[in-house]
Amino acid sequence: MKVKNIAWLFYLFIFSATGLNVSAQESAGDLFNSEEILDVTLEGNLRPLLRDRSSDPPYREMKLRYKNEDSVFVTQDLRVKTRGKFRRLNCADPPLWFNFKKHDVPDSSPFSEYSKMKVVVPCEGEKYLLREYLVYKMYNVLTDYSFRVRLIRLAYHDTRRDRFTEPVYAFLIEDEDDVAERSKAGLYKRNNLRPERIEEEAFLRMSVFAYMIGNTDWSIQFQHNLKIMFLKEQKEFIPVPYDFDLVGLVSSPYAVPAPALELRSVRERVYRGYCMDDLDILEPTFQQFRQLKPEIYSTLAENLLLEKSYIDWALEYMDEFYETIDNPRKRESVFSYPCDPSGTGNVVISGIRN
Repeated sequence: MKVKNIAWLFYLFIFSATGLNVSAQESAGDLFNSEEILDVTLEGNLRPLLRDRSSDPPYREMKLRYKNEDSVFVTQDLRVKTRGKFRRLNCADPPLWFNFKKHDVPDSSPFSEYSKMKVVVPCEGEKYLLREYLVYKMYNVLTDYSFRVRLIRLAYHDTRRDRFTEPVYAFLIEDEDDVAERSKAGLYKRNNLRPERIEEEAFLRMSVFAYMIGNTDWSIQFQHNLKIMFLKEQKEFIPVPYDFDLVGLVSSPYAVPAPALELRSVRERVYRGYCMDDLDILEPTFQQFRQLKPEIYSTLAENLLLEKSYIDWALEYMDEFYETIDNPRKRESVFSYPCDPSGTGNVVISGIRN
């Protein structure tokens, strides 16, 4: 946590001048529909909160300061606690839970429609956080059965010592209950659901997306880095992935593949769907990725917060994916891999990781 200094004012001036939405004034309920960057300050006795790396951390009373729809600074009460597994234990600042349930939230607040949400903060630098944020946005392009996210600039005000930090990029993640509610679904809580039980189109979309971004750190059976929803009307199971810090497209410094997969790095792709005798079943999924390619690419290429060198590399990485799905021989090799009894395509990632 860096202490605020005079550079903070220069920081705000630069982002105002470049049109990167320093403040957001919006009506209630629009939190995850807006692309503007919301400036918020978390206020309170922060040292006990940010140093709490226990497995069952308590909520602590804090305050959140931001501008409302009338451009007036508002301070509201909330409860906050640390969360996560690897990042909670290993990052300088842990990820957080924001919980508004037991407090009155003004109707004009962008948070008035939400009771709780996750907050992702930088671990090894803001650039990796921005990459992860955009992976969520890419999946939003493909399906509404996805976690929506909102980019913020988060500052801390330690009221006990009256010290501020420089704002850093962070992002909010829609709560799983809210995803389920807008999807007219319930959350399926039990483990050991077979991947073949998942609605086929949804499973293929998610598993091909995982291959595209270099994500091997997931499993249906253990609901590792994904939630499973049960659509009440359709009577179908739908996977909703999250937690993309270990994927190849993000390339976090601490990201390593599971040893059982026998990969050299997280940038090395392997398809981890289930075995299918007829790969023609995948063609509608590939076609969706082809049709949405311009929008998927623009999510990366048009983002002014990413460094050009990364954008160039990321687009080349994506090109490799599209070359694979458009080449019959490569496509056969990659997507029939789970049928290889001597391969690692059927390894199940349990998700038990501290």
